[in-house]
Amino acid sequence: MAANLLYVFWMRLTFLAGGFAALLAAQPYDLLIKGGRVLDPANHVDRVTDVAIAQKKIARVADDIPAADARKVLNAHGLLVTPGLIDLHAHVFGYEGSIFPDDSALPACTTTIVDAGGAGWRTFDEFKAKVIDRSRTRIYAFLNIVGHGMVGPTFESDTGDMDSAKTAEKVQQHRGLIVGIKTAHFGRSGWTAIDRSVAAGKLAGVPVMVDDKITTGSGRTSAEKLIEHMRPGDIHTHVFNDRQLEVIDRYTGKVQPWIWEARKKGVLFDLGHGAGSFLWPVASKAIEDGFFPDTISTDLHSSSIMIQQADMTNCISKMMHLGMKLEDAIARSTIAPAKAIRRQEEIGTLGVGRAADIAVLQLQNGVFAFKDAWGKKALAQRRLDCALTVRDGAVVHDALGLAYPEWRKAGNYEVLP
Repeated sequence: MAANLLYVFWMRLTFLAGGFAALLAAQPYDLLIKGGRVLDPANHVDRVTDVAIAQKKIARVADDIPAADARKVLNAHGLLVTPGLIDLHAHVFGYEGSIFPDDSALPACTTTIVDAGGAGWRTFDEFKAKVIDRSRTRIYAFLNIVGHGMVGPTFESDTGDMDSAKTAEKVQQHRGLIVGIKTAHFGRSGWTAIDRSVAAGKLAGVPVMVDDKITTGSGRTSAEKLIEHMRPGDIHTHVFNDRQLEVIDRYTGKVQPWIWEARKKGVLFDLGHGAGSFLWPVASKAIEDGFFPDTISTDLHSSSIMIQQADMTNCISKMMHLGMKLEDAIARSTIAPAKAIRRQEEIGTLGVGRAADIAVLQLQNGVFAFKDAWGKKALAQRRLDCALTVRDGAVVHDALGLAYPEWRKAGNYEVLP
């Protein structure tokens, strides 16, 4: 009798297991985001539709994908669904203000960051082991032309540690991670830092990001830097910091002619907000004259994350307040930075087969105070905020609880004591 009962129990268990397997087989998608406004500038998509994910990839973008086809369904009605945001300029290693990326990027719908020069060829392997390999955020790097990296003025102005060949060699060793060269904070006169960075960029076949102040006695000018030393595809960050590029002519209030010339040549201009590099008077005059940054980035570090709150959604909101269209702001935060670092085949789009990195954003109306780098604010009526972040197919941040059932309807809890 006991044997018969055991046999019946085993058959029922086998039947249930088979039914469950069949149910899973009938659900080809791991995650389905339904009913949001999908804005994917790379593919010219801007409509209310659904996005399905399977095996960590975008599996389908289409109208009315059945909810029964997915293991988990998120309701994104009234929300904006875009590719995961890409921060072209952040600090997560080397620099004294570095912050761990998962704690700052993912809650701002930022799935990819590029560390802007924290490591040099001497220290990149440590950066990879301690930060890149331990982060859920996708991390690329601009390798500092200084071998020791961004570790203070003494090192950053040491021309003896600016080795173009060794820098290029390290790029070649880590093609999948290092996307360019960075020069920053050079405090001596002349062009050594920029020229050796460009030489390394030529050897490795990657762009250079320049962070270079123009001060009395430097022997450098903005026009000469942009036109004679930088190449098409090279990037100048901190575009709205008046000490970097002198974008605005003080007499006319218009964008300087060499800025337009450099853009025509193919030099890219990056926001790089930071704690000292976004000024309302510079940004507003430039945008009034029709000059917008090519890419939106944060220069996020311990000094810019608190007062300026310069994460990606904050920076996008500021650009929108100054007149940038939402669609253009999303493009400059997704596909534009992906192209700048030559990773458009991997990230920055919701194209089928691409990595399932997704931002679900909420456009809020109200009165919001946005601060610049010099302690002045502007009051705006709209703000973009992060509702949910999907990284590599998994929900990693969920401010609105979109991925969670209401607890009274969620079924039985485990037995509580």
